[in-house]
Amino acid sequence: MSLHLATRGSELALWQARTARQHLSGSRPGEQVELHEVRSSGDRDQATALARFGRIGIFTVEVDNAVLDGRAQVGVHSLKDMTTTLQDGIVLGAVLARGPVEDVLVCGESLHQTRLEELPAGSTVATGSLRRRAMIAACRPDLETVELRGNVGTRLEKLDEGQATALLMARAGFVRLGLDGRISQVLDTTTFLPAVGQGIVGLTCKDEDTETRELLAGINHRPSWLAALAERSVLRELRGGCNVPMGGHATLEGDVLTLRARVLSLDGRRAVSTTQSTTLTGGLEGDDGLAEALGLAAATALLEEGAGELVEEARQ
Repeated sequence: MSLHLATRGSELALWQARTARQHLSGSRPGEQVELHEVRSSGDRDQATALARFGRIGIFTVEVDNAVLDGRAQVGVHSLKDMTTTLQDGIVLGAVLARGPVEDVLVCGESLHQTRLEELPAGSTVATGSLRRRAMIAACRPDLETVELRGNVGTRLEKLDEGQATALLMARAGFVRLGLDGRISQVLDTTTFLPAVGQGIVGLTCKDEDTETRELLAGINHRPSWLAALAERSVLRELRGGCNVPMGGHATLEGDVLTLRARVLSLDGRRAVSTTQSTTLTGGLEGDDGLAEALGLAAATALLEEGAGELVEEARQ
């Protein structure tokens, strides 16, 4: 029997799919695991700002469509690109071990190794993320943020052509592609709280496909799974998405799961934050509901501090 994995065709997406293939092949020796490449609407449209797409899963819908129509049994995603409510018939079946969660600053050659606080006033920092734009505005309002679409390699080419002074991107992509040497600064997660699911590879399948669900459960990385549940829960409760400047990061120490979350105004001048913790009864194999309840508690705390107003402002 062959197992087909649906994936986008970018270099980073293929890295994720090949890594998933290794895990799946190892869990069931002898089974042939093949990749099925699809192009997402986000890949086809490189001009529209990401925030203008709303919460429709521009990098994930076509991948999961390939699962729904039988071209593949598993969809491979960057978890941070996935909507918190999936398409009918699709479930998140597993996640791989989380990679680096931080954001990084990547400067052009003349400013390589320059830190964010050292960039000259008026420098242009490219990012497609409203979260990153708001966080830059909060700490360096004298910098200009610009939209720069494309995969990691394309953005680096545009940077080297002088279309921006620096890039702000996820560290995980640079590490996974062996591009660590291009990183000028790894940003502190205290100031630059990561996106929900950042650094995690998510694997989807059909809800009714019990065989594939069991296969995915066998490779699921429980610490990353629990963190993902908590982070996605707070985002879902706030009804956020790529058009809301919000960060969320859950960490597990022993049997204590802690979630930090923050919602900002688009100009970075206002922010509400919370830190919530819960003890997981049963350890890593305990009730998933505790992780999701942690996200709900964080969302409730944020809403009590005025996060709802910031979310609504961001959508206008």
